[in-house]
Amino acid sequence: MKNKGLIAALLMGMGMTVQAQTHEFVIQTKKLGAEIQPTMYGVFFEDINFAADGGLYAELIKNRSFEFPQAFTGWKVFGKVSLMDDGPFNRNPHYVRLAPAGHPHKQTGLDNEGFFGIGVKKGEEYRFSVWARIPEGDTASKIRVELVNTASMGENQAFATQELAVDSKEWKKYQVILKPEETLEKAVLRISLVSPQSVDLEHISLFPVDTWKGYENGLRKDLVQALADLKPGVFRFPGGCIVEGTDLETRYNWKNSVGPVENRPLNESRWQYSFPNRLYPDYYQSYGLGFYEFFVLSEEIGAEPLPVLSCGLACQFQNTDESAHQPVDQLDGYIQDALDLIEFANGGTDTRWGKVRADMGHPEPFHLKYIGIGNEQWGEEYPVRLKPFIEAIRKAYPEIKIIGSSGPDSEGKQFDYLWGQMKHLGVDLVDEHFYRPESFFLSQGARYDTYDRKKGPKVFAGEYACHGVGRKWNHFHASLLEAAFMTGLERNADIVYMATYAPLFAHVEGWQWRPDMIWYDNLRSVRTASYYVQQLYSLNKGTNVLSLTMDGKPVTGADGQDGLFASAVYNKLTDEVIVKVANTSDKTQSIDFILKGMKKGERLSAGRRITLSTPDVYADNTLDNPSLITPREEAIQVSGQSLHVDLGPNAFAVYILKK
Repeated sequence: MKNKGLIAALLMGMGMTVQAQTHEFVIQTKKLGAEIQPTMYGVFFEDINFAADGGLYAELIKNRSFEFPQAFTGWKVFGKVSLMDDGPFNRNPHYVRLAPAGHPHKQTGLDNEGFFGIGVKKGEEYRFSVWARIPEGDTASKIRVELVNTASMGENQAFATQELAVDSKEWKKYQVILKPEETLEKAVLRISLVSPQSVDLEHISLFPVDTWKGYENGLRKDLVQALADLKPGVFRFPGGCIVEGTDLETRYNWKNSVGPVENRPLNESRWQYSFPNRLYPDYYQSYGLGFYEFFVLSEEIGAEPLPVLSCGLACQFQNTDESAHQPVDQLDGYIQDALDLIEFANGGTDTRWGKVRADMGHPEPFHLKYIGIGNEQWGEEYPVRLKPFIEAIRKAYPEIKIIGSSGPDSEGKQFDYLWGQMKHLGVDLVDEHFYRPESFFLSQGARYDTYDRKKGPKVFAGEYACHGVGRKWNHFHASLLEAAFMTGLERNADIVYMATYAPLFAHVEGWQWRPDMIWYDNLRSVRTASYYVQQLYSLNKGTNVLSLTMDGKPVTGADGQDGLFASAVYNKLTDEVIVKVANTSDKTQSIDFILKGMKKGERLSAGRRITLSTPDVYADNTLDNPSLITPREEAIQVSGQSLHVDLGPNAFAVYILKK
């Protein structure tokens, strides 16, 4: 060994290099392995980091119905503005009355700040709408609606103006279109009374006309497009910890999120004050993005909907007293919520909740197949509450797959206890969560190799992301380790049926948690390196697992494997072998792909390589540089039944080989 080291040193000194060891990956193509589920790679939405209001939900007005505990949160009022509480919507009773200011040189009105400002683009159209009436007399009232730049150095703050006449004593919906003359990230909406008659205003709203699919109560187009481009197989919603709530009163209640949007009540966000160091006391949920919209979105991006409901436990991180939770013998209402949700999704139009769905515009069922009960619950409190849900759902809807939880831990006493309970209760899938450091992801390449394959639930890797030690933010190295970890998910597709990175969205001015997959401000969005890892897996998931070994063992980053992780799949639809390799080392690795089991005379005819890498492993895409790290695709020369590749340091690559 000393002589070899000396020879290598001499060769280096002479300007010569020593050929690195070539790793031989043997891929068995004759026998197809486990079928890869269509749900294998998906997305998980939670309203954290202003992901709904201020994010995916395209509403630009904060506190549009004056229902925040501080009724004028988000608003500045001037002149004679009164808050009223006998409005037309019983669950949102508040509205404002604008009365003449009483002096010809004074004005009455109000400004709305939006979510970290109101982002608008020059030349695009924005739909302002309001429910309004004239409270007295028969003469029409008039308001002026403006987008203003309060920091403008110009003579006029307004850069889009329309006037709107309110001509009825009955509540009616009115709307006008604003077309700004400039692009501004932090505009203000200003409403002024411009007639001597008072006017009542309720549910003041501003949406871009160009939402996803053009819906009036629509979603932000660039963010939905990012989801659609993932081609996800499953869409889990609405959380996450908001399913539990800080207390049961603030848990996510799906029944409050359907029906006319004007009458969906406000809910306090569980993430409002979860972290005192990242405090957002104005974080509420309007429920404008509700379960109907989630189901429609799932349908439109081609993903199976996976709703998650409360099991009667409030957030256990925030509640240690049993009295904070719903007693086990008083769960009937919660169980009925689950049964009613299935009826809402799948029931005929002649059923109570199926009719609600139909009245909202979707008479056809959503074909719900999965439901989650509980989020990150633990201890004996969880299975004892989960059991009656399972019994009721199995009895009424035996075709529905039920997902239970293994809690917030990825291993240990509680994890093992809950897995045992999930097997005993007979859930169909167990939701595992991993927010862990680099060492965890590097050690988990073989995690699922030893799971029970004969009986018991399948796995839903429902929340995972690499949280770097000292670097708990988005950077390429974390995404590379996620890619390495995912080779183990893919190789064990007979065990792992679903996987979703988390969290999904984050506003750059309103985040509570990071890293996140997609970041945005009021006008722009950026897809992180972790996003592209997820996309590469989803777009290249194949139909069946293929055996891939090195020295007779799976390539899991184990000792002696030089930081390599790999998996292989076959795509029946395209007759392609797809190999994914993560090189987590800081050296180039030479690899020979040896395809065994191909028919006599059969050979590789074409090949492509898609690579994700960057010289600075702690960099990532940003709003100002959104394309710093993106997949690079190139053709590769192939022939015969083998292929030699050199994969650079700290790189993830997908090899697509055509037979």
